[in-house]
Amino acid sequence: MSLSGKACVVTGGAGALGSAVCKALSGAGAKVIAIDHGVLPAEQPGIGNVDLSDAAKAKAAIDKAAAEMGGLYALINIAGGFRWEKLAGGKIETWDFLYTVNVKTAVNACQAALPYLLKAKSGRIVNIGAAAAAKPATAGMGAYTASKAGVLKLTEALADEVKNDGITVNAILPTTIDTAANRKDMPDADFSKWVKPEEIAALIEYLLSPAASAVTGANIPIAGRV
Repeated sequence: MSLSGKACVVTGGAGALGSAVCKALSGAGAKVIAIDHGVLPAEQPGIGNVDLSDAAKAKAAIDKAAAEMGGLYALINIAGGFRWEKLAGGKIETWDFLYTVNVKTAVNACQAALPYLLKAKSGRIVNIGAAAAAKPATAGMGAYTASKAGVLKLTEALADEVKNDGITVNAILPTTIDTAANRKDMPDADFSKWVKPEEIAALIEYLLSPAASAVTGANIPIAGRV
């Protein structure tokens, strides 16, 4: 699926999923710049040490990426985080933290990207939600799933807002992703059932393509065999 010359920004681009998405989009011919809170690998074109929860810093990073690529076609919001904590005995700070890293970062990135997409009258936004946003898989996921439910509603609201502007906005809802970190945290799990980063990247590649121009406002499960 060719994305030749399309300018794409991937937030959270230094992580396992972000790296896979950057690789897939580059392989499809896209121009890709990763944005990450941490330091990006030397081989990955991008902008590191960006706090996307700060609206001004998010805008500066998106503006820089768009300037380097000569515009912007797609924003893929992967930046986010997870904490396991039950409500009983838990801290409200956990809810604040997960709202900040999962919802606020996506909102700031979207607001920074929209002027470019609206001017071009075309473009794509893909957000990473979570299957657990529909129903928590286990106790201790309340704050996380509440924040990811916010991502789903952001997706639906923004899709409706820009539906007549040639822009699609969709969310992907993965279950457990097969990463080194998740294998370490859950060593007894059956890893073969988890969804692979490359499979999520392939779905994102499709959503960015002309073939998906009629798909917007969708929250799409990608569950592996969990």
